[in-house]
Amino acid sequence: MFKNIYVRLGLISALTTLALLIVLPRTPIKMNNSFIGLDTTIGGYNIELSGGKFKKDLRDFKKGLDLKGGIRIVLEADVSKIDAGERDIALESAKDVISKRVDLLGVTEPYVATTKSGDQYRILVEIPGLDNVTEAVNLIGQTAQLTFKQLKPENEWSEDKMFEYYTTPDSWENTGITGADLKGADVVVADQTDIQNQGKPQIKLRFSDEGREKFSELAKKNVNKPIALYLDETGVPLSMPVVSADLAQGLTDDPVISGDFTFETAKSLSIQIRAGALPVPVKVLEQETIGATLGAESVQKSFFAAGVGLLLVVLFLIFRYGRLGILAGVALFIYSVLTLAIFKLVPVVLTLPGIAGFILSIGMATDANVLVFERVKEELFWGKPKNLAIHLGFDRAWNSIKDSNISSLITSFILFQFGSGPVKGFALTLAIGIAVSLFSSIFVVRTFIEFANVRGEKKNA
Repeated sequence: MFKNIYVRLGLISALTTLALLIVLPRTPIKMNNSFIGLDTTIGGYNIELSGGKFKKDLRDFKKGLDLKGGIRIVLEADVSKIDAGERDIALESAKDVISKRVDLLGVTEPYVATTKSGDQYRILVEIPGLDNVTEAVNLIGQTAQLTFKQLKPENEWSEDKMFEYYTTPDSWENTGITGADLKGADVVVADQTDIQNQGKPQIKLRFSDEGREKFSELAKKNVNKPIALYLDETGVPLSMPVVSADLAQGLTDDPVISGDFTFETAKSLSIQIRAGALPVPVKVLEQETIGATLGAESVQKSFFAAGVGLLLVVLFLIFRYGRLGILAGVALFIYSVLTLAIFKLVPVVLTLPGIAGFILSIGMATDANVLVFERVKEELFWGKPKNLAIHLGFDRAWNSIKDSNISSLITSFILFQFGSGPVKGFALTLAIGIAVSLFSSIFVVRTFIEFANVRGEKKNA
């Protein structure tokens, strides 16, 4: 099927058009004259299909911390009380919990990784698009284990002793019910029947089936007595509700925590409860806010550099190979558009090292073209007919192109597997660029050259 030049040209045209529509930002198009009345936009699509089951946001490239701005936090985990053989597992568990908490913030493309150096166990957190570093530190750094406690048997309950019990943690004992018995926690607003808390944010606790049974048994033992809800078993209770006789009949609805919450603090606490407890305590070693202005300027300079580099490469190809260089320049443009479209579709999180990987791959795509063109020139020098020289040039250059690109792909894989965030971004964009450059050099450039040759033969016939 793809032996036909016109079929190949049609495929290349269709792919390029589709890639352009993906890459283009939202662009208005207006044409008003006596023949056409057009007022629409192209590009910058936000696609939703099957009632929202499939979503693809193509409005912008995903940007990393150095481009979008945000916060970077380095946490040190205290693993001194954990057996040496289990410290790596504890660190990974802490990373997973922190990842869940960051994800529940609703931010895009956060990066959470662990590092180990001697006896130092650290967690690196990068959150693009967030500028309140204090809120982030409070959210991701707290241990946040919710525990349910009841009064010790020797402590009799009366409302006169409420303040005493509220401020005396030793008055309480554990019940065995913790945040692990919950499926989740949601922020709700107290309804009109709750006159004292009407309109205030509350946290609704969604128990698992087993947790609901355990809580119901606890309620039956503490009719007209309080149950204290502690976070990390420190300080004062989050809430100290008194069990009513109705509640003791069995938990039929999800209970709520009332307290002196704002919507922000209620959301933060609900996230911590949902994400679970940190298995090890952590402390903040470094915290940094990165402005988006610097990132935007870096993007502009990077893409300007890429554009200048691409232009210089095309001029060199034209100077060195004439018409072949022009065809290669068009192929490089198509290569760039296809690569950027893949970056949006995956989506690849663009960072400055990632953009560097993309620019480097442009040079590697050019290298493949040079190898092919030199082989074609050699075949022509040895007296081969033009059609045969093109065919042999591509076939004999393929082994060199394949070997060099496979070695680069292996290197990219190693960098991606063992590197940190920025290095991973560089490796990923480089690998995608190399893969697309193979398609561009062997399929696109070859099609253009063969088509130009056929056209030339028809004109000379």
